[in-house]
Amino acid sequence: MPERIKKRDIAQKLPAIGRVLVAGVIGESQLLARAVMEAGEQLGALAFTGIFVGGINKHTYLANARCSVETFFLTPELKQAPHNQVEFFPLCYNEILARLRTVQIDAVIVMVAPPGPDGCCSFGCAVDFAAELWERAPIRIAHINPAIPVTSGHPGIPFHCITAFIEEEEALSSIPGGGNDALSNAIAFHAATIIADGSTLQMGLGTIPSAILRALTSKRDIRVHSGMISEAVLELIASGSLARSPAITGGVAIGSKSLYAAASGQAFQFRPVSYTHDAVVISGLQRFVAINSAIEVDLYGQAYSELSPNGLMSGPGGASDFARGAHLGHGLSIVALASTARKGAISRIVGPSAARGPIALGRFDVDFVVTEYGVADIRQKSHDARAAELISVAAPAHRDELSAAWAELSATF
Repeated sequence: MPERIKKRDIAQKLPAIGRVLVAGVIGESQLLARAVMEAGEQLGALAFTGIFVGGINKHTYLANARCSVETFFLTPELKQAPHNQVEFFPLCYNEILARLRTVQIDAVIVMVAPPGPDGCCSFGCAVDFAAELWERAPIRIAHINPAIPVTSGHPGIPFHCITAFIEEEEALSSIPGGGNDALSNAIAFHAATIIADGSTLQMGLGTIPSAILRALTSKRDIRVHSGMISEAVLELIASGSLARSPAITGGVAIGSKSLYAAASGQAFQFRPVSYTHDAVVISGLQRFVAINSAIEVDLYGQAYSELSPNGLMSGPGGASDFARGAHLGHGLSIVALASTARKGAISRIVGPSAARGPIALGRFDVDFVVTEYGVADIRQKSHDARAAELISVAAPAHRDELSAAWAELSATF
């Protein structure tokens, strides 16, 4: 039987050396994270890894100088940590899963619901990687949290398979819904013109994706298939826009108490990354539309989302996985972004070779680019026609400069 422990016992339950998978995003246990940090020098040389998202996962797990972190996103806290203790892997979700299936995992830290009648503990609103990988770890430490909703789609972890646990109720992390401002709503209005009744949608996180969901309340028979599920799906439920249940499939839900309460309902199912991000699964979805944000889009139609003026902030995440699945199944891939930054001073539609950082989505991964100025349809077009479409959705103040930059380049073709 699993051993009930106290927070101070965690150092004795973790291995002296090895890799610890931490259930991240909304599945992170704040209680166990604090226990790791408070253990300090009692811990050995442990490498902690997981999906740590800025604004949600604020613990570094660097309890002592021997500990390290392997991360796929750069939170502000990890960016400020000693560089020799943080290793950043800029991988898409399928590659993250491939890596975690390959490397040795010595322990896993998860947060789950109390065991149900079947003896299993639900992963609640955070199924993504933990559900996929817990069996690979010989040591399984659980925070059994009565606040976790019991969700459908995955059975969870059998209670008898847990090594040690702490049972204590703790509120789940929450973030505001966002996306209810004039700029986001203008972008959403244009994006909604591309999306037909009966579509299946993937959305990233952020104000613009949330606004797009809100703009779809007049549509019907909508489904959601996404890595991340946001608060805005509640408006689709309330408006009657969704298809028959289960209409919402995701790996993680991030929002408020209202979203977490709804997540246990029939409309939702939570599945591991091997299902949510699988190109073959995605290709079989009805009228699939992948909608993601970017920091910049160049005049070739390539999207950049990893490097901000403050430095690297993430890897490519799941955007390329969903774009690949969309094209395999003759669906659509949309990049939605504001046309400018810094109060209009900087164009986010940029000239050739002017974008910063690695390409997150290649020019054949993107069908439409949407800003507050309209929709650029860049499918099956020549270089000149693609550039013209993209310049048409740039801010008017920057169009002449972009046209001149493209003319200079195209003269060399």
